[in-house]
Amino acid sequence: MSRKTEMSEECEANTMDSLLEMTFATMDTKDDCGLTDVPQINLERSEENEWISKDQTKKKKKKYKDYQPNYFLSIPITNKEITGGIKILQNAIIRKDKRLAKAMTSDGSFHITLLVMLLHEDEINIGIDALLELKPCIEEILQGRCLTLRFQGVDNFGHQVGFVKLAEGDHMDPLLEIAEAAKRTFQEKGILAGESRIFKPHLTFMKLSQVPWLRKKGVKKIDPKFYEKFISHRFGEETVQRIDLCSMLKKKQSNGYYHCESSIVIGESSTVLQSYRRDVPSWPSGDKNGGEPDDAELVKLSKRLVENAVLKAVQQYLEETQNKNKPGDGSSVKTEEADRNGTDNDNRK
Repeated sequence: MSRKTEMSEECEANTMDSLLEMTFATMDTKDDCGLTDVPQINLERSEENEWISKDQTKKKKKKYKDYQPNYFLSIPITNKEITGGIKILQNAIIRKDKRLAKAMTSDGSFHITLLVMLLHEDEINIGIDALLELKPCIEEILQGRCLTLRFQGVDNFGHQVGFVKLAEGDHMDPLLEIAEAAKRTFQEKGILAGESRIFKPHLTFMKLSQVPWLRKKGVKKIDPKFYEKFISHRFGEETVQRIDLCSMLKKKQSNGYYHCESSIVIGESSTVLQSYRRDVPSWPSGDKNGGEPDDAELVKLSKRLVENAVLKAVQQYLEETQNKNKPGDGSSVKTEEADRNGTDNDNRK
């Protein structure tokens, strides 16, 4: 097989894996020309319509092919009970096939994708504005209530992406409403976001697109047997504290989490807001000649500085409190012991 063919196959695999890992399911592809027994008198018109339909389908496919998201709205998952359980799951799979180690989602990157979008550099501030406008919509949906997500079970997308499932419950309706509000808010800003695909929240723990060379080694799909002991496992709960506008391509932070352009805090601390504005001078001035800032601008800037400082403190407090109150170690130990026992039984067979 030529090098060119191998590269083509890898590119095709990466594209498929990326699409599968998106929050949105694939579009309905029903045949618009599925009629049979067409009368002979209408045959010519039918063939013409079929040609037009195929041409429209090609244009639609080209549109979605050209749509390569590079930003997304993220709900970070930081509860150690959940992340600890996922690490045990990942280690169990790696013991089955060590080659899959590189396919695992790294520490600090666990999240729920709420919306994917395409943002050019000169559109990032527009995306930040859209996120800020989304905040009151979320507050209206939650009506002062906390949004707590429960995670249970494991599944995959096309045997290419492994994920922890979001359990059914009262949390699903508000989450779906928030996702729909996010898509609407960003699209109203003229941002290509979400398209018409169905929102399917999930927590990714591995994806084969991270290691395309595995295909050369014969590893082309995730074997469900590798995680069968976790099919119904309860991983824990996460209280949603903030939503981040993150980059898929920019360098990750030192803690493993994605590059973040802007964040909003929701829930009990919903009055606190953080926004990282790009290309805004430290002392903006209404004077075109660059004079001293007026009183309104000073107040606005001071408010932003206070909000940023308070948000950082609140984020740290909420994460420390949540991790302290969650009995993650006990649950993780039980899961690890169960997995070890299962492995021992496998070895005896």
